[in-house]
Amino acid sequence: MPQTFDELAALVRARFTELSPQFQTGAAFLLDHADEVAVLSMRKVAERAQVQPASLVRLSQLLGFPGWNELRELFVARLRRRPEPMTTRARSLVAGAKRDTFAHDLLVAQQNNLVSTAAHNERGLAQAARLLRRAKHVHVAGFRSCYAVAFGLVYGYRLFRPTVSLLSGEGGTLEMQLRSIGHDSATIVISFAPYSAEAARVAEAALENGSHLVAITDSAVSPIALNAAQVLIFSHESPSFFPSLLAATALAESLVAQLLALEGAHAVEELEAAERALHAKGAYVA
Repeated sequence: MPQTFDELAALVRARFTELSPQFQTGAAFLLDHADEVAVLSMRKVAERAQVQPASLVRLSQLLGFPGWNELRELFVARLRRRPEPMTTRARSLVAGAKRDTFAHDLLVAQQNNLVSTAAHNERGLAQAARLLRRAKHVHVAGFRSCYAVAFGLVYGYRLFRPTVSLLSGEGGTLEMQLRSIGHDSATIVISFAPYSAEAARVAEAALENGSHLVAITDSAVSPIALNAAQVLIFSHESPSFFPSLLAATALAESLVAQLLALEGAHAVEELEAAERALHAKGAYVA
């Protein structure tokens, strides 16, 4: 059984002329549309390839796999990004000869991240907002560096919707907090590679409890994205040692703005009341 996508591709090419016309059609689609195979269901792949789903199962077995899921895992592994260790990036940064242009290079990378993220989520933002609006309660989770993104999303959202909460896991209470996730809720999880164990646990709990999962992440095949109802992708390229979260923050802010627009006049009234209360209680010095 092939262990990597490259081994699979080599096997398909070597045996292609031996395959039946139906299998040839399916195999050609797998190699020509590898990214789609990683993120689509088997039925959707079969529909796009114009073959029967059963043919994909039999093709998988013919190529040495127990079934479709095992074959598809090679496509998932191919697409999933493995980040370069921070230490390696830091050494390159310290040894680099472009220190004088670093600030400029960083800003250019941030701009590119924003452009790429906007292109990825042209439709997804509106779809995610509609899903969240229908939920009885919205849970939000982000850990380690993604905590700031999650906190900012909750802060803005709660200004006009009280039924929003942050799953933070402080004091080792994450498992207790997960018990509040219900089937009539939605759960937003924010994470990028290497994906935090806590984020994966929240995503797993959301699916177990029937909550609608919205993943804000860096890959359509990240552990929190594979079974999500809606996936929003952000780019985090950076010449620095640590990935950039500017685009993730922009995505979260855009989602909150989209939600306010969807809610309309009622949300504006809630926001106005919250703003008045903050001023009245002395939250601001001016």
